[in-house]
Amino acid sequence: MSLSRSSSRTYLRLSILSALGLFAVNTAMAATPEIINTNDSEMPQVELDKIVVTATRTPTKTSNVIAQTRVIDKEELQRYQGQTVVDVLKNQPSINITQSGGMGTASNFYMRGFDSKQVLVIIDGIRYGSISLGSPSLNLLAADQIDRIEVLYGASGSSIYGSDAMGGVIQIFTKGNNVEQSNVSTTVGYGSNNHYQVGITGQLKNDKSSLSLGVSRNETDGFNAIANSDSYDFNADDDGFKSTNASLALQHKLSDSLSAGISALYTDSTTDIDSAGNAFPNAYSDQKNGSANAYLQYKTPLTVSKLSYGQSIDKSTTHDANSIDYQKGSQYDTTQEQARLETSINAQPGTVIVGAEWLSQQLDASDVLDFSGYPDPAVQTPYNPDDRTVKSAFVGYQLADTYYDVQANYRVDDNSQYGHESTYNLGAAIRPLAGMRIGANYATGFRAPTFNDLYYPGYSNPDLKPETSKNTEVFVEYVNDAQTSRLTGYYTDAEDLISSAANISEAKIKGLSLTSDWNMNAFIFGLGYDYLDAKDKTANSASYNQQLAYRPKNSGMVYVGYQQPMFDVRLEAKHTDDRLTAENNKLDSYTLLNLSGAAYITPNLRANLRVDNITDEDYTLASQFGNEYATEGTSYFGSLTYDWY
Repeated sequence: MSLSRSSSRTYLRLSILSALGLFAVNTAMAATPEIINTNDSEMPQVELDKIVVTATRTPTKTSNVIAQTRVIDKEELQRYQGQTVVDVLKNQPSINITQSGGMGTASNFYMRGFDSKQVLVIIDGIRYGSISLGSPSLNLLAADQIDRIEVLYGASGSSIYGSDAMGGVIQIFTKGNNVEQSNVSTTVGYGSNNHYQVGITGQLKNDKSSLSLGVSRNETDGFNAIANSDSYDFNADDDGFKSTNASLALQHKLSDSLSAGISALYTDSTTDIDSAGNAFPNAYSDQKNGSANAYLQYKTPLTVSKLSYGQSIDKSTTHDANSIDYQKGSQYDTTQEQARLETSINAQPGTVIVGAEWLSQQLDASDVLDFSGYPDPAVQTPYNPDDRTVKSAFVGYQLADTYYDVQANYRVDDNSQYGHESTYNLGAAIRPLAGMRIGANYATGFRAPTFNDLYYPGYSNPDLKPETSKNTEVFVEYVNDAQTSRLTGYYTDAEDLISSAANISEAKIKGLSLTSDWNMNAFIFGLGYDYLDAKDKTANSASYNQQLAYRPKNSGMVYVGYQQPMFDVRLEAKHTDDRLTAENNKLDSYTLLNLSGAAYITPNLRANLRVDNITDEDYTLASQFGNEYATEGTSYFGSLTYDWY
């Protein structure tokens, strides 16, 4: 069951999306003759060719990366004041979001047909996420504590990072990794549903060192998360959210060759939830999430060696109808420790990278209740075993030439539960014409089952095998001083997908992704379109040839922006097609229209405003167990930021 929408409103949304696309094209055509003769040095610019590290583990221009990559820099993140990483990702190509209510509620994302369990998330190189669920709590990470986000699409990440990267890699870099000058910045903001934010960041920099420390507080009354009043869990109260967030980054140059650093990102939050309706009207969940990393780096004219150690935590304590004791709550406490040594070598031509990793995953879920014997009373059932280790080695080669690019990687993982798994990828691209690049990439991937897959009471199987995939990707790309456009086609054959506590599933995923970003004079604009055919191919299954849950066949977005030295404004429209839920219910398509902008009141004072869902679209992102989760109507958030230099 899904929220309804009239046909007239559907037509209006599609008309808006089409009109924006036509406006963008017409603007481009009108502005093209002006490019050569205009000096825009004083204008804010969109950097079309950025440096990324996630795709190859070494600093590489996006124009030399084989796999599709997207960078969300700090300038773009400024548009998401008061919001979380989930809010940032839902506006990116090939990513679809589900969420069970407002800010801080449980969420999931899907990228190129894979869900978040099959997309690796790392913070400053350290694995992040719940090892029980297998998914990261990006709905809790505040955007204001982040410097940039890199998104690597496709399975090539498996041969670089190992398990959980079949669908891609998302790397989050904490604020302070790139301090340009000493400064103190303060932000205050207010928005819909009594949502406020306060934050301060201090940064110091000299010839040898840089230090960044940031703290912020987000709090909102929220709205009622469950839309349908006939739900067992329905409670008419608002479901609020509050979080305290902090980031730290310290870098020091010990000598001309040796440097060291530490970084950390942490959030402590509380989310109001609905559980058993009026029987538990004050149900809530406490979460502690974060990551910390320390490193030593040694440089010579031909090599760069880096030794790093880090740890991430994902701790959730839920006080609801499913708790053994409401006051004590039910706790999932997961920890990941990681050590890595890697060296990149200037092989002339190309770069060789070799490395080794050690990963330890630990889970404390001793107070989990087993409800599988209902109507018999639930019993307490601990996970056993509740830890595992992974030892890995990898080697890679990358060549970035004027006329062609080459990338190859091979990795072996020794999992204490599953033994050896190896993955690899091969990719190449050529430039037949100035600005044009054509390439292809082939990659294999795998995902080890989560602890919930193996041991969750009543819904698990300790004999599960890892999921595997084979991915082929081809693309054509055109880049010049004004724009970057890319058309990517991909095909994935995934086997042994875990469903209903068994390796019975097979899926075929194919799709097209078109992105185009333009920067001409004072105008910026872009568009994206994704076609996704993600089918269940499990033989003799009732769901054979059915579209996988929460994977829309068509989605797209268009944005138009105007920039001046004293202000900028951006209008964007995003359309998402019909989707099926895991329970085979249909969710209607929707189109959202959002507006964001900034004004520089003085050289030190900036005002930001974001208005989401301008047309008050009636839609839903998730439905499960009889709950139809609500979404916010028209909402706003404004902030003021003052910088002392």
